[in-house]
Amino acid sequence: MPQSISASRVATLAGDFHRSPAYVGLADALRELIGDGRIGYGTRLPSERDLTTALEVSRTTVTRAYAVLRESGFAEARHGSGTFTRLPGGPTRAYDRALWPTDVTPGVIDLVCAAATAPPGIAAAYAEAAADLPAHLGGHGYYPAGMPDLQEAIAASYDDRGLPTSSDQIIVTAGALAATAVVGSALAGPRERVLMESPTYPNAVQALCVGGGRLVTIPLDPEGWDLESVDGVLAKRKPRLVHVMPDHHNPTGLVMSDADRATYAAMLKRHGATAVVDEAHHTLRLDGGPAQRPFASFSPDTITVGSASKSVWGGLRLGWIRAPRGLVDQLTRARIGLDLGAPVFEQLVLTKLLTGDFDAVLTAHRDRLRLQRDALVAAMRAELPDWTFRTPSGGMALWCRLPAVGATALVDEVEGRGVLMAPGPSFAPEGGLDRYLRFPFTVPAPQLEEAVRRVAAAWATVRAGTSTPPGRERPGGVLVA
Repeated sequence: MPQSISASRVATLAGDFHRSPAYVGLADALRELIGDGRIGYGTRLPSERDLTTALEVSRTTVTRAYAVLRESGFAEARHGSGTFTRLPGGPTRAYDRALWPTDVTPGVIDLVCAAATAPPGIAAAYAEAAADLPAHLGGHGYYPAGMPDLQEAIAASYDDRGLPTSSDQIIVTAGALAATAVVGSALAGPRERVLMESPTYPNAVQALCVGGGRLVTIPLDPEGWDLESVDGVLAKRKPRLVHVMPDHHNPTGLVMSDADRATYAAMLKRHGATAVVDEAHHTLRLDGGPAQRPFASFSPDTITVGSASKSVWGGLRLGWIRAPRGLVDQLTRARIGLDLGAPVFEQLVLTKLLTGDFDAVLTAHRDRLRLQRDALVAAMRAELPDWTFRTPSGGMALWCRLPAVGATALVDEVEGRGVLMAPGPSFAPEGGLDRYLRFPFTVPAPQLEEAVRRVAAAWATVRAGTSTPPGRERPGGVLVA
């Protein structure tokens, strides 16, 4: 049976669409809903009559809106069955061959890439930015440190968090990973050590060591940071840079307390090390309670890396560096050795978001992640009760401890059942962690529940020793988030 959606639900999702003319506004709203997945691919839309009643518009408005959807490739009419959603180019139009090195088949659930679809309001920001773009075409278009309006908007976001920041402390980059690479290139040469946690975000390891820095790792306890061990490593190994993710750590979901931030900052100062703080997930606080203070408020020498890709959308490839003034010139020079600036259009989009109703965008994003997290937790407890995990207060994933070693074997087995995942060793810079599995909650709840059922069946097969070894070596998908 095809999935369907009620007229009342469509009316709720479409919200207060623009009505001049109404059929264009309704078509635009429906295209955004279908495009970002809030109305799924292949879903039967309400009848024209039902949607007319639910939206309190004329029948002509709905008829013409559906016609626009069909003409633009976002819907198709099936004789005797109704109107069904589709996407221009098909459901796999967005899959890059690096992420999907083998053929994409229907029903595959991607849980390697821990990134969500765009929240409501993003398409409108792009449209507004497009209207402003002509005013910038008369210039050269190069902004190695970022467009001034965007620098000011990012600086203001730190002011709002209680960390006074001026626009000249901000360097805009093409994503947080690019920002991390700039820092590594500028400050961690071949003779410098770089301390990173294990587990950690694997791509940050390569980025921070791009200048030749030598990697040093320290285990991150599942319950939090062992600051005594950190102090010992700082004293013995004397790292130049220390990579820290204190806000909804990827992949563990841990959050560092203000007291631990203060202690950590004091240790860094005592040992002459500079913190590189990854705040890509700091906006993704899903539960109540006060937010922790920015790490840089305890350690003025901290270099902070931020990202729009997690708080907004992965397709908005923008990040930034907030740096002490004494390092801005050095970092800017290193940045020019990597690229000459982020795209103007993307910067206009982010400026529109940050200076508009950004709280509404974040609220919609967090509400969706919270529902998906809770659905995943419930499914895990029902299907895999002997697995252990902390329910994270934010972020995008559960960090699961398996009853026995075997995460890599499980990932191989469940891939054959149509679920792609990343095992614990993917997050261990120097190996290990095969008793852990990252389980993102970035896809809709029904997909998460189905994924858990498939994972549970695959785990039973692995535990029984009856899993089938891969018949040939297959290239794995790239872990990008």
